[in-house]
Amino acid sequence: MRSLIDIVDFSTEEIFELLETACDISENPQKYADRCKGKTLATLFYEPSTRTRLSFEAAMLELGGNVLGFSDAGSSSASKGESIADTAKMISCYANIMAMRHPKEGAPYVAAKSASIPVINAGDGGHCHPTQTLADLLTIYRELGRLDHLTVGCCGDLKYGRTVHSLLSAMGRYENVKVVLISPEELRLPKYVRYEVLDKYNMEYEETTSLEEAMPKLDVLYMTRIQRERFDSFDEYERLKDSYVLDVEKMKLAKPEMRVLHPLPRVNEISVKVDADPRAAYFRQALNGKLMRMALILKLLKEAGEGLQMTEPANTVTNTLFCDNPRCITSCEQELDHVFKCVEPTQGIYRCVYCESKKKMN
Repeated sequence: MRSLIDIVDFSTEEIFELLETACDISENPQKYADRCKGKTLATLFYEPSTRTRLSFEAAMLELGGNVLGFSDAGSSSASKGESIADTAKMISCYANIMAMRHPKEGAPYVAAKSASIPVINAGDGGHCHPTQTLADLLTIYRELGRLDHLTVGCCGDLKYGRTVHSLLSAMGRYENVKVVLISPEELRLPKYVRYEVLDKYNMEYEETTSLEEAMPKLDVLYMTRIQRERFDSFDEYERLKDSYVLDVEKMKLAKPEMRVLHPLPRVNEISVKVDADPRAAYFRQALNGKLMRMALILKLLKEAGEGLQMTEPANTVTNTLFCDNPRCITSCEQELDHVFKCVEPTQGIYRCVYCESKKKMN
């Protein structure tokens, strides 16, 4: 079935349809109260989550459906060594749609290849988080009334921050969106994201280490936490964790209409005193996440009923190149084919379909 693995799986027209549906759900909740009666969502969460998992469950319940699943890999057959593919096939017998979060990049894609029901990527390692991006887009749309002609600042962990990578992939398709990348040198946006997103969409962008200098320019400030779980070195995390703290004084530098977003949870990167500022939109953003997941579940179930299929990546090679990224799903599921897609034909550059790691064909 057609699934949502990456935000670019959906066109801007499809995203706008989701925005309209989510807004209608907000205004007319009773209209949707039984839309998923008799349907079941499976939530497969192999790493900790509160907001994402609960928002998926709340979304399905408010649509009149049922929920089953697990919130800890230790309570699943993964602890016995069951593969992602086998789990997906098994869950397809019990549910109509599934949402998966996994620490290994590419795991939801593997599930989607094996399942006979739609699969939603609820976050895969440091790769991408498309449903969070849908929440982000709805928040920007509802708060500012547009998704184009904006200057968006992304602050914090831009290296491992999958929410940032997904947001940039989405915003790049809208007209006249400028980006300010605010991070320590060690956590700068990966080169592949710059090339395949910023350069691909010809987005104007600048990089800085100063949040104060960026603030007056921004229409949207997207704050992120420094994620302990993505670091191999605890010492490096300790050194970088307090790089940016948004407080009341810094908010004085911002435009009156600027909005602050954060995928949550926060640690200490946003002072609780900022919560009282009407420009702080991150808790409204959490509500928007539920609304967009409701709209997404409806869309994918409808398409499943119509028999729509996943689109396979073009220009791929199989088991010719091999991924050596330790965070890739191929690092722990040994029987997976190593599949790479050609992204720069003239240079012979390929990327892993699971995790986007780059290789050059000799």
